[in-house]
Amino acid sequence: MSETTAPAAAPTSPALGLTHKQISTILIGLMAGMFLAALDQTIVSTSIRVIGDDLGGLSLQAWVTTAYLITSTVSTPLYGKLSDIYGRRPLFITAITLFIIGSLACSFSQSMYQLAAFRAFQGLGAGGLFSLALAILADIVPPRERAKYQGYFLAVFGTSSVIGPIVGGFFAGAETILGITGWRWVFLINVPIGLIALAIVMRVLHIPHTRHNHRIDWWGAAALIVGIVPLLVVAEQGRQWGWDSAGVLSLIALGVIGVVAFIWVEFRMRDEALIPMRLFRSGVFSLGLGINVLIGLGMFGALSTLPLYLQLVKGATPTESGLMLIPMMIGIMSGSVISGQLTARTGRYKIFPVVGAAMLTVSFFLLLTVQVDSSYWLLDSLFLMIGLGLGLNMQTMLIAVQNAVPARDMGVATSSATFFRQLGGTLGVAVFISLLFNSLPNKMTAAVQASATNPAFQQALAASGATTPQQAQELLTGYGAQMQTNSSFLQQIDPALALPFQQGFVDSTHLVYIVAGVIMFIAFLMVLMLKEVPLRTMSALQERQLEDAALMGEDAETLQEQVDDDLALAAVGNGTTSEEKPAGPPSPVTHGRHGLDEANTHPTEGPGKHSG
Repeated sequence: MSETTAPAAAPTSPALGLTHKQISTILIGLMAGMFLAALDQTIVSTSIRVIGDDLGGLSLQAWVTTAYLITSTVSTPLYGKLSDIYGRRPLFITAITLFIIGSLACSFSQSMYQLAAFRAFQGLGAGGLFSLALAILADIVPPRERAKYQGYFLAVFGTSSVIGPIVGGFFAGAETILGITGWRWVFLINVPIGLIALAIVMRVLHIPHTRHNHRIDWWGAAALIVGIVPLLVVAEQGRQWGWDSAGVLSLIALGVIGVVAFIWVEFRMRDEALIPMRLFRSGVFSLGLGINVLIGLGMFGALSTLPLYLQLVKGATPTESGLMLIPMMIGIMSGSVISGQLTARTGRYKIFPVVGAAMLTVSFFLLLTVQVDSSYWLLDSLFLMIGLGLGLNMQTMLIAVQNAVPARDMGVATSSATFFRQLGGTLGVAVFISLLFNSLPNKMTAAVQASATNPAFQQALAASGATTPQQAQELLTGYGAQMQTNSSFLQQIDPALALPFQQGFVDSTHLVYIVAGVIMFIAFLMVLMLKEVPLRTMSALQERQLEDAALMGEDAETLQEQVDDDLALAAVGNGTTSEEKPAGPPSPVTHGRHGLDEANTHPTEGPGKHSG
């Protein structure tokens, strides 16, 4: 990518908007990159148990997930800021390349420790695939039209959520494919997909970018890592280590210190900051990020229990449970398409997150009606309703945040929204899974006691060989302990004997849904407080070009004033008045920031344009 010096004269007009065909061509490259990361998440989650068994480290599988989560989350705001400085294209290509290399390395793992390390490297690429794709779309499409195109991205998520469990189940269930262990194809499949995505991006993604000299906020990045990494580790491992253990409390203290240091550094760095604090002066930006945290907290946290319900209570396999959530994906895509089309036609958008947050609140409270024997029609209806609520919220809140910041901060705003949503989701999973399994023993005990007088339960207990009260107690205690580690026994014992354990699990999920419903209600109140700022009619790229044109125009005006002053001084030195002009052209001005020679010999002082 060659870089050329900006012309001295300001352009007469900004670049014209792209046509629908041009935008669609660029979208192909963006969706290819997003599909790469979205498909990987669903495939790996489906097959991780088989991978752990083969590598002899099933108990370490959480670290494989944690390592990927840490690097992908922490790198997200870094990609946003660096792309504002150096352009989206080189950073997006870097993200895809890192992801491909990490995927290839994962396929050669010989232990769970190696796999965790390679997944961490892979996460460095994943952190840029989502946020940069959304930022690039903001560059080329005005906010009012953007919602229509973001529906394509959600279609990518929907497709990957359907294909992923099927492909992951196929690879995990195969002994070998082309002489290679089946589960290794979970990562190898990313290589050809990634190369195709890379080729498409390098061919079609050519967006003008005006670069300005900036300092890179390395201290802010370091403080962010110190603050976020310990908290993410606690979120993933806290339940196993114990929330009040010395290790957890030490990590929380370190995380708080890191977050405080990050905020202090960001204030000191001003506009050069990783996340400039001036952006939080906008109520829309601040509220938008807060809403994103709550949506992520409720969405990822509560929804993490739905696949568990389908597997433990309904007896579905991981692949089947993924397919059973298709109504939710349909709801997400439908909500996105509806809100996108109406936003483009009317220019209004606040109503959609209001309705969406209300639907999510109602949906989570309606999940309290779900029981062991609930029909699939009821489940599908609730999944669809949740999907609609998410579809109305996700892209609309992102557009609101993007619309509230200057064009030069588009990468930062987009990555911040993505970062806060991921952070909320991670904390949500940790909190809600902990609520679920901490309340599970008491709920199961109560359900077993309630079933003690049930004749069917008593017969099943006797048929299992427990002929004395002591034997029955030992058997039931053993089953209760297994529920915390390996619940597969539920599908192997008598249904009457499994019923109280399933009922105890369902009762535990109700606590999760109550908390999620309260969180969604708080999000609903925050959305009501959100000010609806009119959507801008130009893309971020057009706005930046206008800003650059104005900046160069001001520079040219200042330069002319400097020349006039020098001429006046020269006239006084020659004994002439301001009305008497010296004969002949003046010598080139070689001093001052706007000197002609300096402007020509030091192009980095002004903006330089390159393709990025």
